[in-house]
Amino acid sequence: MNSTRFKLGKYTNTLTSGSASWSSPSNIALVKYWGKKEHQIPENPSISFTLDACKTITEIKFEKREGDQSTFSFEVFLDDMPKPDFHPKIETFFNRIEAYLPFLKEFHFTIHTQNTFPHSSGIASSASGMSALALCLMSIEKQLNPKLSDSDFIQKASFLARLGSGSACRSLEGDLVVWGAHPEIEGSNDLFGVKYPYKVHDNFKNYQDTILLVDKGEKQVSSTIGHNLMHGHPFAKQRFDQAVGNISKIKNILESGDLEAFIALVESEALTLHAMMMTSMPYFILMKPNTLEIINKIWSFRQETGLPISFTLDAGANVHVLYPEKDADQILEFIKSQLVAYCQNGHYICDKIGFGAKQS
Repeated sequence: MNSTRFKLGKYTNTLTSGSASWSSPSNIALVKYWGKKEHQIPENPSISFTLDACKTITEIKFEKREGDQSTFSFEVFLDDMPKPDFHPKIETFFNRIEAYLPFLKEFHFTIHTQNTFPHSSGIASSASGMSALALCLMSIEKQLNPKLSDSDFIQKASFLARLGSGSACRSLEGDLVVWGAHPEIEGSNDLFGVKYPYKVHDNFKNYQDTILLVDKGEKQVSSTIGHNLMHGHPFAKQRFDQAVGNISKIKNILESGDLEAFIALVESEALTLHAMMMTSMPYFILMKPNTLEIINKIWSFRQETGLPISFTLDAGANVHVLYPEKDADQILEFIKSQLVAYCQNGHYICDKIGFGAKQS
């Protein structure tokens, strides 16, 4: 599949001003992507649960510019406060996508964004933020080219979001999204995320995700640096092969409803992600002591009760506690009584599987 398909010819409409607004959720990978090639291409395929409550809401207002159009013109606000430190990342994003959205220098953009979760909560907001921004820009392109089909719209939005933040391409749809080419997943590719196309057992419908905020500070190593450390990593090839195999395994698990196999695969993936960080050069550890305390508590509780509670991790210290909806009452009681004490300031977020972005 070639990215040139996302380069349109001339637009049929003209615009002088307008606006677009979208909300887009975060997501949590079950099979992790860690390591990327040039142009935000993943080294291995991944699959994620789309979240519901943790989302970014973004509105773009645009006005036609007069005079010099050699640079991008935009201002950005977070919670209605100017956010100049967002400028470099958005500038980089615009440079990457200009070839696919040639109108970017023709307008001045005022970008207002807000998260439904605290910005400093330790939840990665790049996936939700970049996907919401990409969708707003695609809504502008849709106004310039009304013939753009719904399927082309969502694929191109995912393609653009990927160029801002790799995992952002998995936030547009739900409830499960695959990104990265895999021979057993129809339509899967490296350029954009695709909605998981196969049967999913009722056990995984409306799955719950309670996010325990162990550390709300900024990570000491950025994900971008972490991904780059996979170049020359002594275990990189084995890890990429493992991820491909785990996509095959999770396909069978999702169809059969095998919760025990799901738990084993998802927890192994989470720990493997952090093992790759600890064996990089330079090496680093993003888990905190309380992360390990929570994991051990979950293991003990599962052994004692037989309840299908599990965890996964992103590239940080926070713990995503995953469990079926039917067991929510008992597991939430355990979380509140046994795990919240390990969260920073007792903060946690109750979330569940969601179904993607929404225009607002």
